[in-house]
Amino acid sequence: MHKYLNAIGFHDIASEREWYQILLESEKNFSGYDRIALDEHTDLCELRREYGNGIGISSYGFIDENDEAFRRECYFPYFSGSGVSSYADIAVEQKTFSPTYVGVCEDVKLGCSIIFHIQNGMEYIKEATLGGLNKSSISVTFSGLALSGKILLPVTKDTGAADKRAEELRNRMMLMSAAKEGNPDAIESLTLDDIDTYAAVSKRIRGEDIYSIVDTHFMPSGLECDQYAILGEILNIDTIENLLTGKELYVLTVETNELQFDVCVPVEKVIGEPAVGRRLKAQIWLQGHINF
Repeated sequence: MHKYLNAIGFHDIASEREWYQILLESEKNFSGYDRIALDEHTDLCELRREYGNGIGISSYGFIDENDEAFRRECYFPYFSGSGVSSYADIAVEQKTFSPTYVGVCEDVKLGCSIIFHIQNGMEYIKEATLGGLNKSSISVTFSGLALSGKILLPVTKDTGAADKRAEELRNRMMLMSAAKEGNPDAIESLTLDDIDTYAAVSKRIRGEDIYSIVDTHFMPSGLECDQYAILGEILNIDTIENLLTGKELYVLTVETNELQFDVCVPVEKVIGEPAVGRRLKAQIWLQGHINF
């Protein structure tokens, strides 16, 4: 059983037999369907079953033209986010033992590679065949699935500090772009900035709590390359319901390190009361929908 099924409201499904029946039902009464011919005799197929507004289960498998029987290879829960998270260039690779794909993009706002599970892998295959990956308008919508979360109080900010931070961010993004092109002055400037930041944090940590110094963060967590530990400011709050289990889920729009995306987490697994301006601390499985 995929552990992040708990994030979309299936956390009370205790037995493998019960879950097996749910999976069979989702593939029998699917709400979305896609199919691509791999060769003369076999097709790759995706069956999607929606269990609420933007949440559901996607099953990948193969269909033989003789018996039309669906042979499941893998399945995963999905949560569709909103808006556009990044316009950075995207590289795509197929997983080793699965017909699904992962994407990698380097967003200058973060200054590092973002690895995510691709939700619309079938659409990617079609676009890759037709040459659609060369479009200049390609973007990605990120979304996160969290098993649990904690709500933290915000850090006090003043208007002047926020404006100064925005200016510093713009300057850093320009330096990051120049450094990627091999500019030695930009590389030296970024190195000195990191040294100054480390010295300032080391001095403040002696008398302050770490979460009063670190406003937000977005960093890899664990052995899985598409899982991240995040701390982000809550910009919007919504709730949805898993129509099968009746479980209520938070949909929290968060901003972390200037990156915005939606996070889905069960209401009963959140410690604290979410509110706009407060912060969400969680570990997420990052998904992304490529907008061709």
